[in-house]
Amino acid sequence: MKSCEATGKTIEKAIENALLELNASREDVDIKILEEGGLFKKAKVLVTISDDCSEKYNKKQVEISDDEDLELDVKSMFKDILSDEKEIEKENKKVLKETEKEEKKAEKEEVKKDKKETKKVSGTDFIKGLFDILARDFNVFKEEDEERILVKVEGGNSGDLIGYRGECLNAIQYVASVVENEFSGKRKRFVLDIENYRGKREETLKALARRMENKVGKTGHAIKLEPMTANERRIIHTELQSSETVTTTSKGTEPNRYVVVLPKNSEIN
Repeated sequence: MKSCEATGKTIEKAIENALLELNASREDVDIKILEEGGLFKKAKVLVTISDDCSEKYNKKQVEISDDEDLELDVKSMFKDILSDEKEIEKENKKVLKETEKEEKKAEKEEVKKDKKETKKVSGTDFIKGLFDILARDFNVFKEEDEERILVKVEGGNSGDLIGYRGECLNAIQYVASVVENEFSGKRKRFVLDIENYRGKREETLKALARRMENKVGKTGHAIKLEPMTANERRIIHTELQSSETVTTTSKGTEPNRYVVVLPKNSEIN
């Protein structure tokens, strides 16, 4: 079983160093404290991939290796979107400008409308325009009710726009949501799903929740999960809300808010 010894100024820092070296998540490992550390002595821990997570860990390492170059390209493509809200707005306006330019050209040829007339686009049109710019063949399916707009994208190798843990997908969704609110004037929740990623992610999170329920039940120790979006945290809470052995709580501040799974009736600090 793969393991790593690491040191740090504190036990928590030593654990972080070991997880970084293993490229593993905290919920996938077993931690043994070798030395507590002190004023002139560093803390030392042994971090080992858990038996029940070994297969998932090995598969993850292969996927990371295979997708490393592609992941870097995708993250670079959306660097501005992910870095700052102001940059997101700037990118949004740029795409809108190109879209409006094409629409004005078509309107002039077909109906000869006033040159000064501009046309706003919906969130769905924004997504179609983005995929056109990226020269992708794709299919878009839209579902809408009184509270939500769901846009599903399939085909055209569109899966590479999801990014690690859905980072790029969420960034595109954010911009499309801004565009949609500006277009309709209504505050509906806008959800973008590429290649059914969100459905698959939900099943993965439910399985994670059950594994953590079993682990906490056996050890009696609370487990801190990695930071998640509000929707992903909601899935964990919902999945374990009827558990007889554990309870859950959210801690931290956005965008690093996370879920803690702990034994039932234990004190929550």
